[in-house]
Amino acid sequence: MASELTWWPSVAKLNLFLHITGKRPDGYHNLQSLFQLLDHGDRLAFEPTENGKIQLMTPLQGVADEDNLIVKAAKILQPFASPHAGCKIWLDKQLPMGGGIGGGSSNAATTLVVLNHLWQCNLALESLEKLGLQLGADVPVFVHGRTTFASGVGEQFVDAPQPQHWFLVASPGVHIATADIFRHPELPRQTPVMHWQDYHFDSTSNDCQELVCRYHPKVAKLLHWLLEYAPSRMTGTGSCVFAVFADQSQAVKVLEAMPDEFMGFVAQGVNISPLHSQLEQCKTD
Repeated sequence: MASELTWWPSVAKLNLFLHITGKRPDGYHNLQSLFQLLDHGDRLAFEPTENGKIQLMTPLQGVADEDNLIVKAAKILQPFASPHAGCKIWLDKQLPMGGGIGGGSSNAATTLVVLNHLWQCNLALESLEKLGLQLGADVPVFVHGRTTFASGVGEQFVDAPQPQHWFLVASPGVHIATADIFRHPELPRQTPVMHWQDYHFDSTSNDCQELVCRYHPKVAKLLHWLLEYAPSRMTGTGSCVFAVFADQSQAVKVLEAMPDEFMGFVAQGVNISPLHSQLEQCKTD
């Protein structure tokens, strides 16, 4: 059945930088980051039903369905749909879990955006972003669907189109829990606030990178290897790292030379999410 359905992109993101500018009274952190969307990621397919059930047809090993952000996203949107609206959902998982490239958050955002269309909820994008924030700080960025400069806890956006560089995104096969990094007493939390128009890759950093590399030698090893070839940095709270290239052939050449203990892919940065491009096309067909 899934092969007959429409597949929707659930793209990866990179944090081109990540500055932590303070800790809030509610325990969350204020941050600044440039979220670069990529043209590569997972895929999701949806079959609306009228039995009120949310069924994930491709469960993730080690993740209970009720804990999966896809299911949570569908359920949080259900009250805005018709009384018996349900859905069968298929996931084609390509992105590593716990890698800091937004796999789960992107899955949740694609679910919100597509089911808002299929269930005819007619919620504005801003309303979907607010729903997404209940699921995780990165979800609104994927719902928004633009490469963007984010601040606050990640929910305040300024669209910031970037040159469409090529990226080698590599994983050391380590799972890092975001909550553990943000709880760590040694995490820097006082980076000065910057204006988004002052962004330059060379004058920014990832405030989580040093801490992660200290406790996860495989991340440090991969990053050290990539830095021999191109400007490189960890994304999010890890464990994936990325290197920036001017053209695809350079990125592919380095990927082919990468040690077998690491996994990776080459993708191009995009300023508009392929999810939103496909949705607009679907509306005009």
